[in-house]
Amino acid sequence: MRRSPERHEKTKLLIIVVMMMFPLFLLSAASVEGHKQKSITKKDKCPVCGMFVYKYPKWVAVIEFADGSEYFYDGAKDMFKHYMNVPKYTPGKAGQEITSLSVTDYYAVVLIDAKEAWYVIGSDVFGPMGHELIPFETQASAQEFLEDHKGTHILRFSDVSEETIKALDEAQQ
Repeated sequence: MRRSPERHEKTKLLIIVVMMMFPLFLLSAASVEGHKQKSITKKDKCPVCGMFVYKYPKWVAVIEFADGSEYFYDGAKDMFKHYMNVPKYTPGKAGQEITSLSVTDYYAVVLIDAKEAWYVIGSDVFGPMGHELIPFETQASAQEFLEDHKGTHILRFSDVSEETIKALDEAQQ
């Protein structure tokens, strides 16, 4: 039984489309090269609050140090607390030893560079520790989330201060 010429053409077209899309897939995978997904175990606890991180995969944040050690958090807020006071949470280490900071993009649920992320605060979405900085890879995604979830501000990494973190914590009380 022979295929119809029309079906043969559709198959060829499908193969061409798949071949054209494959390089785009490779490029998108390469864009997160420095922030590969981490293998979090059931033993990994947030050094700030003590919660088990594996329960909250959508909220994972990571700090990596030059010695290869990694610390996992159940939200960007706790990662910032550690980043702003390294000796308190990791005695013997210094902020200058940090080699990578990653947060999970709220929509894409992939790790992204924390220093390049856009953070929404004041929204009606809560993280495991209550009011949270909601991270996004793009400003457009952050803006969409802000509008959809009654957020109050979009911040960049350098805009997040100890006062920002304190205000988020106090909003829970």
